[in-house]
Amino acid sequence: MKKLIVLCLLVSLAIACNNDESTNTPTPGSLNLVFQNTIDASPLVMNDLVYTNTSNENYGINELKYIISNITLIRLDDTEYIYPVEDSYFLIDEEGNKTASLVNIPADTYKAIKFGFGVDPTKYPIESGTLNFVPLAEEADMLWSWSAGYKFIKFEGNYSVNSGSEIPFLYHVGSHGATLDNYKEIIIPVSNMVIQSNGENDNITERNIQFDIAKIFDSIHTLSLEAKNEIMVDPENAPKIAENISTAFSISE
Repeated sequence: MKKLIVLCLLVSLAIACNNDESTNTPTPGSLNLVFQNTIDASPLVMNDLVYTNTSNENYGINELKYIISNITLIRLDDTEYIYPVEDSYFLIDEEGNKTASLVNIPADTYKAIKFGFGVDPTKYPIESGTLNFVPLAEEADMLWSWSAGYKFIKFEGNYSVNSGSEIPFLYHVGSHGATLDNYKEIIIPVSNMVIQSNGENDNITERNIQFDIAKIFDSIHTLSLEAKNEIMVDPENAPKIAENISTAFSISE
């Protein structure tokens, strides 16, 4: 009888400890990353030739889509929370969705956001990590083919030189095999970004990430539309676009 009583007490104590641990473990939170496409710190205006690059070419944009992937949050102690890879592919469309919505993130304070521009070359040819994303990419015309892979960016519009006639331009950049890897990893510092437990108030942290479109033309490299107005599978110029893009993201607190 005494043994039975002791056993019952031990079981009750174990249940109480488990309940106490679950009570003290914060529930996860949510984060919305809102991508804002800008030029001169102002929201992008589509279609009209209202912008000028450093090559003195007037240009307007009629399509802008790009892929963001592999989102990771960096804590104050430099440890990382890696968002589940299979859910970490987002299509940002200037005329559609511009938000990457993340859920079930450990409640904590983070000091930086890391993400990929495009799709990691380890996912070529298209593999299981991106299969959930394939229909969306295909519908948005962000796939060349199942074997060739993804277009990381579709950047299209018109330009003119010296007030001449409008000429179409097209930049479609991605990775192609082992010799042309245009995937870029980007790290943006944030000031003590706190992810709160959702709880009853359904708290959602939000951060705006600016993409300075002008840097596609003018950053590490200067690209002239007159020199070349169509860039796709281009081992010389596609990497220059990717390198310029890697400098174009910032965050507003």
